[in-house]
Amino acid sequence: MIISIASGKGGTGKTTIATNLAVSVDTPVQLLDCDVEEPNAHLFIRPHMEETCIFTTPVPEVDMEKCTLCGKCGEICQFRAIVVIGETVLPFVEMCHSCGGCVAVCPEKAITETTRELGLIERGRFNGMEFVHGKLRVGEAMSPPLIKAVRGYARPDLLTIIDAPPGTSCPVISAMKGADFVLLVTEPTPFGLHDLTLAVGAVRILDIPCGLVINRSDMGDDKVLSYAQAENIPVLMEIPFDRRIAEAYSRGDMMVTAVPEWKEKFVQLHHDIEAIVGRKGSTS
Repeated sequence: MIISIASGKGGTGKTTIATNLAVSVDTPVQLLDCDVEEPNAHLFIRPHMEETCIFTTPVPEVDMEKCTLCGKCGEICQFRAIVVIGETVLPFVEMCHSCGGCVAVCPEKAITETTRELGLIERGRFNGMEFVHGKLRVGEAMSPPLIKAVRGYARPDLLTIIDAPPGTSCPVISAMKGADFVLLVTEPTPFGLHDLTLAVGAVRILDIPCGLVINRSDMGDDKVLSYAQAENIPVLMEIPFDRRIAEAYSRGDMMVTAVPEWKEKFVQLHHDIEAIVGRKGSTS
């Protein structure tokens, strides 16, 4: 089973939930940190890294001696990553989504593919748990290819927990698509509610069952709870503000280590997710 942990806004506690769930479950697990622009799960897991590899993505390269300036490459590119200007063709590789469309449509075979470095992928272990994360190169905007590469390490024989990026744009969709369950983490504030509604909309387009964790649940209002009830979204966990948890986070320590009674609650969270996924599977 693949559980993607997401949120509409940043700072709600996705990584806290992802890491503590990963170390609490009573089943073999792997944790994939797909927040490749700012991965931080490793700061809490502290895995022993066993492998580092450079990740590259294909981008177009134009042979102007063969090119007839027909413009078909620019017509097929929906992101305007390659255009014909005057007597030349300009690839904007930073905007390229590596679909290969320009290569396929070029009638003169004047476009080939070269590679561009996007970042790193690191793999490691912690107490038997597999850990993988990506690190996007500074200045890069194209995170989805790296996210997909990190997800490519998912093993079907293990419970896979994905720490997704914040927001509701392409990187988040790349981290959620194909998951069995999306666990949305929010906070009971107007900003939290606003971005939660956007995240729920994205999850429903993908037709993935979801549930809610409300972090710092005793510090805001009850509008998030009311929204969850109105939208029939199960609230699977509420975490009130606890100074012990906050201090543990600031030290890079695990919540379930600092406050051991929470470990059983994370185990129950996993069981509740399994039950929801099982019910959906039995009715589909």
